[in-house]
Amino acid sequence: MSVRAAQYTADVLGREQVSPHLIRLTLGGPGLAGFASTGIPDEWVGLVVPGQFQSRYYTVRSFADGRLVLDVVVHPVGLVTEWALGASGDPVGQQVTITEPKGSFLEPDDAAWLLLVGDLTALPAMARIAETHPDLPVHVYAEVPDLPEELGSYLPAAARVTWGAPGQTGSRLAEVVEDLDWPEGTGYFWMAGESAQMRAIRKHLMRVRRMPSTHYDVMGYWRAVKERQPRAVDPGPIWRAGKAAGKSDEEIWADYDQARTEAGS
Repeated sequence: MSVRAAQYTADVLGREQVSPHLIRLTLGGPGLAGFASTGIPDEWVGLVVPGQFQSRYYTVRSFADGRLVLDVVVHPVGLVTEWALGASGDPVGQQVTITEPKGSFLEPDDAAWLLLVGDLTALPAMARIAETHPDLPVHVYAEVPDLPEELGSYLPAAARVTWGAPGQTGSRLAEVVEDLDWPEGTGYFWMAGESAQMRAIRKHLMRVRRMPSTHYDVMGYWRAVKERQPRAVDPGPIWRAGKAAGKSDEEIWADYDQARTEAGS
């Protein structure tokens, strides 16, 4: 028997441009009253924004006093990117849907250090991991398109940070990991980024480094594509027309499904 994940309605209370490619959303309101953080530092939630029916997953940067903070990476195109940039109006004051949080970070008891590697999508999780482990030496390798000075003090001062940039053809994190100077002793390696890069790194950890699976966590956060495939049916106009007509979400869903059927998608 499958159990549907809990969902919460949240109000967008604030929007801040953290860097050229990173937007911070602060969510709150009575709809988040039942939301509870897992306490796992890389926890994530599904986010469904107005005009869309698909969720996208984002790391919980922080949750305190009923306020949930998500840092959203701005891509050239994307469902959430267009909304967060204000393509259909200022997000502040709008409502979004949040799913219950999940996480996977679990360092072993004998970990003497943390090594965190990731691209811009992993930066919020790496920052929170470093903040919640002040007693362990933390080395972060961050591959970001923004300049370090544009990110300011995003990562805690106690962490040893190496900044890098993507290559001309995309992420080069697999190459970076192969050339890493690993700390002595036993530690925990956490990494997230583009899926193909993560697969290559996971093989390296298993076959070359021969690390036990309990001492690393490698996750593909996104997949590289050459160009965005156009949707046969854009849900945005259907959602806006439905809301203007006073329809329920279920009725709008039905309209969207009917439009897709008619379009043959």
